Amino acid sequence: MTKTQVKAYYSLFGDYFDPDEVTSKLEITPTSVTRKGDIINVKHSHQETSWTVGTEYEESLDVNDQLIKVMNVLKEKADEINTIQVQNQLKCKFYIVIVMEEGYTPALYFDSNFMKFADSIHAEIDVDLYANPYSADTV
Repeated sequence: MTKTQVKAYYSLFGDYFDPDEVTSKLEITPTSVTRKGDIINVKHSHQETSWTVGTEYEESLDVNDQLIKVMNVLKEKADEINTIQVQNQLKCKFYIVIVMEEGYTPALYFDSNFMKFADSIHAEIDVDLYANPYSADTV
């Protein structure tokens, strides 16, 4: 079995808005919330406010397993998501983070149901790939 890990999440984000209001309107508990200006560390703070729902890292060789979990939480809320975006001038994005171990690479494709849903809420898709082990000598 592979050690390759996949995490998928969806975020609404923008300058200033009330994440608690998003939680109330969507009736979904977020997995994380950040507020613009919140301190990250001594040199950095959050540049925007975000409301996020997603999976933890899971062992997987098919990214759709994680995307479907996130989509299923949100799919009945498309109208509410669109209203929240317009009212608060927000953007949204699905993020996929893949940590590949020992050359095991998961399937990365988007089925038509996911594509239709992402389009219906005007979501972009962002994919981050990390390959382990990594050696600068092999580049």
